[in-house]
Amino acid sequence: MYTNRRKFITASLTGGLAAALPGPIFGSAPAFGSGPKDEIGSIYAKLDEIIRKPVLKKELFTAPVIIETLELLRYKNSFLCRVRSKDGAEGWSFANDGPMKSFYPVFVNRLQPYFIGKDARDLEALFEEVYVYQSNYKFQSLALWVPVATIEFAILDMLGRMAGKTMGQLIGEIHHPTVAFYQANSERDIEGEEVLRHLQEEVSASKTKALKFKVGGRMSHPEFPAGRSEKLIPLVRKIFGDEMHLFADSNGSYDAKEAIRIGKMLQEYKYDLFEEPVPFDWYEETKQVADTLTIPISGGEQEASMHNFRWLIAHDALQIVQPDAYYFGGMIRSTRVARMAAALGKKCTPHISGGMGYLYMMHFVSTLPNAGEFHEFKGDNKELPLECKTSSLLIDNGEIKVPIGPGSGVEVDPDYLKKYKVVSD
Repeated sequence: MYTNRRKFITASLTGGLAAALPGPIFGSAPAFGSGPKDEIGSIYAKLDEIIRKPVLKKELFTAPVIIETLELLRYKNSFLCRVRSKDGAEGWSFANDGPMKSFYPVFVNRLQPYFIGKDARDLEALFEEVYVYQSNYKFQSLALWVPVATIEFAILDMLGRMAGKTMGQLIGEIHHPTVAFYQANSERDIEGEEVLRHLQEEVSASKTKALKFKVGGRMSHPEFPAGRSEKLIPLVRKIFGDEMHLFADSNGSYDAKEAIRIGKMLQEYKYDLFEEPVPFDWYEETKQVADTLTIPISGGEQEASMHNFRWLIAHDALQIVQPDAYYFGGMIRSTRVARMAAALGKKCTPHISGGMGYLYMMHFVSTLPNAGEFHEFKGDNKELPLECKTSSLLIDNGEIKVPIGPGSGVEVDPDYLKKYKVVSD
C-alpha cells in the first residue's frame, strides 16, 4: 500500500531504480513539495533524457538489414505480418485481429510503402519518421499504433532470429524468465453472485494468486445491476481471503467524487490497485483521485501519447503504468514508458490485447526491472496451430515460462500459413 507515495518515490530515486538510469532524476533540485515548478521541470528534463535513450541493441548487427518486403496476410479475420530482408532473413508477427479488421488499409497504404528499402537496424528512427510520413500523426491512437506494433513485432522477430536472441534480449536484459499472471474477469451487466462463481472457476483452473474484476458501468455509463460493485468488493475479499491479491478495474466508470468513494471502499478491503477510476483522458481528475487515495492508481491501456504518459508519471497521477504493446505501438515505445516509471519508483504492469498479445507482453515483461508482480491473462491461443520448443505457453501454477528461442520463439504450422493471402488494398 502506498501510504506515503511521495516519500516512497523520493527514496526510490536515491536507491537502485535511479542508479540503473542515466543520472539522478533530481540532481540538486528541491525535494517534493518545496518548489513545484522547479521540481516538475527537473523531473521532465530527466524523463526526456530517458525517452531519448536508445532501446534496440543496434550494436548486435554490424551490417545493414535492408527490408525487401513487408506484407500483411489475411485468412478470414486473422492477420499476420511477414517481413523479409534482401539477404533472405524472415520474421513474422501476429496482429491484433479486432482492430486490424478496421485498420488494415492504414497498414497497406500508409505504412508498408515507407519501410521498403529501409535498414531494420534503424527501427527506432524509422518509427519517429513514419509518424510524420504522409501526416500519419493524424491517425494517432489505435488506427496508427496497432499496425505499427504489428510491423515492429515482425521486424524484432526477424532481427532476433538473425542474432540468436529473444525479442526481449533485443531491447533489454532478462529479469523474469517466467511471468506470473492474474486471472482477469471482464463481465459486467450480470449479478455479482454470478461473477463470483465464474471467478472461482477461473482461479481454480489457472491456480493464479491474484485476480481482477470489473466495477462500475464502463466510461461513466450507469452500472447494471445497480449496486453490483458495492456488493462485489467486500464479497470477493471474503470468499478469496486475505492472501489473494485483488484488483478492481472501472474502465473509466466514475467521476472523481464517485471514484474516491469507491476507492475508499477498495482501501478498506485491502485491494492492491484501482485501474482507470475515471475516463482515461481525464488527466487532472485521475491525479485528484490519486492524491486523495492511498490505493495505487493504475492506467494507460488507452494512452497513445508518450507526452501524456510523461505528464501522468511526472505528476504522480498513476502509480502503476499499463501501456498496451499493441495500442501503444510496440515494445520499444512501451519500454520508454516503463523506464520513465522506474525512474520515479513506479511499477509497470502492461495491458494485454489481442489473441496472441500475451506472447509479446511476456517478452516485454521479461525485460522490466520494475515489472509488477502479476500480469494480465485472458486465455491462451486456441485457433492458431503453434509450436514453441521452449515453453508450453500455458499457465502452470499461475505462471507461464517466457519462450527463449530466437525472435518470438514461436513457429506457426507451415501448412496452416498457406491459407493466408497477401492483403493488397
